[in-house]
Formats: sequence, C-alpha cells, structure tokens
Amino acid sequence: MKIVVAPDSFKGCLSAPEVCTALAEGIAAADSQIEVISVPLADGGEGTVDALVQATGGKFISVEVEGPLGDSLTAVFGILGDGETAVIEMAAASGLPLVPEEQRDPLRTTTYGTGQLIKAALDQGCQQLIVGIGGSATNDGGAGMAQALGVQMLDKEGQLIPRVSGGRLKDIAHIDISGLDSQLAECQVRVACDVDNPLYGPQGAAYVYAPQKGATGDQVKELEAGLRHYASILAEQLGKSVAEIPGAGAAGGLGAGLLAFADASLEPGVEIVTEVVELREKVQGADLIITGEGRIDKQTAFGKAPSAPARLGQELGIPVIGIGGSVDPEAVELYQQGFTALFSCVNGPISLAEAMEPQTARRLLSFTASQIIKMLMAWRQ
Repeated sequence: MKIVVAPDSFKGCLSAPEVCTALAEGIAAADSQIEVISVPLADGGEGTVDALVQATGGKFISVEVEGPLGDSLTAVFGILGDGETAVIEMAAASGLPLVPEEQRDPLRTTTYGTGQLIKAALDQGCQQLIVGIGGSATNDGGAGMAQALGVQMLDKEGQLIPRVSGGRLKDIAHIDISGLDSQLAECQVRVACDVDNPLYGPQGAAYVYAPQKGATGDQVKELEAGLRHYASILAEQLGKSVAEIPGAGAAGGLGAGLLAFADASLEPGVEIVTEVVELREKVQGADLIITGEGRIDKQTAFGKAPSAPARLGQELGIPVIGIGGSVDPEAVELYQQGFTALFSCVNGPISLAEAMEPQTARRLLSFTASQIIKMLMAWRQ
C-alpha cells in the first residue's frame, strides 16, 4: 500500500515537515509495511520556505536585513534543490509579528528588508524567485523593496528619500530606475499571492488591510492618498499601470511593486507550491492521501494548501483524508471538494495551549493517523 501525506503546517505549532513526520510515524505504528511518501505543503504564506526546501533537498541561507522599522535582524530564505530557484517569505523580513504591537504603524514600516532578501538571492545566482507575500507589516507599495534593489526615490526638491515607508509615498516626485540591479532582468519572479485586492480603493491595500497593521481611520486615508499618488508616478514615469491588477494590493501594495519593478507574475500560492514539489507526480498510484492543517473549515477549499491534494484525489479517484486540530461542523461542505473524510486529532478534553504544545500535537497526530490506518486495514481485510 502507498500513502501520500501532504499536509500544511499547523500554524504556531508544527511545521509542515514536522506534521509529515508525525503522520508517517502513526502510519508505521499501524503497519510498518506501508510505503509513505511525505510531501509537505504550504500556500505561499508561513512555512513555504520550509516546505519547499525540504521537498526539493535544498538549503537555507541566513541574511542580515533591515526589519519593518529599520532595526537589524537575521532573516532566512531558501534555495531549492535545483540550485537556481530561491524561495522567499516577505514576512521573514517585513512581517507583522516582527513589530511589537504597541509600535505597529504602517505609516512608518518599509519593505526594504524584503528587497535585501531578493538582492541576496540574486547574488547567489538564482534565476527564478518565488516570493510569498502574506503577513506583512507594511503599506509602502513595495517602494522600500525597490530601493534595496537600487531604485532611487526622490522628492520634489530632488532630494533622495532614504527609506520609503507608507507615510512617505506622497513625497515621491521622481523614480530613478537606472541603478536597478541588472540581475533582476535575467530572473523570473513568481509571486505567491492568494488575494485579489487592487492597489487602492475600497477593496485596496489601505482600507482593507492597514487597520490590521495598526492604522487609525485618519492614517488609512493618508495611506490611501499615498498609494494613489505612487500609482500615478509608476504609470506616468515608468509606464507601469499596475494599480488595478488583481493582487496589486497584497502585502500593502508589495504586489504592485513586484509587478512594476520585477515584471513579476502573481499566482495562487498553493498552485506554485504543488508544482514545485511535484505533488501530481507523487500521488500517482497512491491508495490514500492524508492532508491537513490546524483548523479545517469550509474555507479550506479556497486556496488553502489541503485543497490541492483534495482536488487531485477527486480527479484521480484516490480517497483523501483531512486531519485538523479542529474540524468545523460546516466543513462537511468539503466532501464535495474531494475530501473523503475529516478527523480532528484532539481526542479528549484539553486546553488550546496544551494542544498546541509541539510534543502533544505530534502525539495526537500520530495516534490519529495510526487509528485511521488500523480502521482502513480492517476494512480491506
């Protein structure tokens, strides 16, 4: 029997590779003769670097970068097993958790550190970049990122703006791309983006996401005005009309910045990940697929990592089991999306904090997997 385990991470608890290990241990405990293929997944957000590096036999690179508020920090990106593809999570350098709650202010934060990660990947000779842009602390339209790659932003007096933040977009009068890293022109940039917000407007970066990053009502209006001004400069001076492209408003407009300065493509994160890890090829001939995430609910089918193995299972006629820390009753809708059955791994009264303790979570996942396999083997006999 061949079983493919292809879960997402259990956020705040276990990485996707760790979930794979726990599930594989449970399967082996039930029947050591079963062939288990582990394929850790992600959706372009947290855990994408870990999942893709492990799946491809790649390596991790640590870089000193500037955080969202300009402080120094160590961020990690991955180079995949082909040696030519880098995978970057912008949250590693410019993410909201990097800013203490009392200091969160998208008027001040910048994506400069994300640009430094991209620069580091280019300097490693990478010919393709995969950039996950979830979880940002920023609203600078990717201007800070562009500066780290050699672009100069000047005010109306011709003075250099050293670090563009959300609050300084309105001050940009001229964008000079003559110093843009030439390596970028030879590199394909794919952006893992699972939202379709435009750069500005009622559904844009400022109105939808800035309040989550600490912006007040007046600050949202200031950020909105800055993004509109920035978009007009990109269109007039660079010929880049990117504001209305779905996903341009992702990560505080980083989507727009990557479109404008890196000629990037915006793609659903889970589709990029499943392509890179060759999920379709690995599930061929499988008798069962086990996937999962921390919480399974009806939103699981919409761009989250477990949706990919479910769709493949449905297409190829392979049963798909979903295991979550919790399973919402409304998740029964997922049976129409390729899932065969859903299980919570929590098997008794337990606090959330205890359930999310890594050792406990591994034990619960392993036990649940073993019980599923024992039931399956009894049915087959």
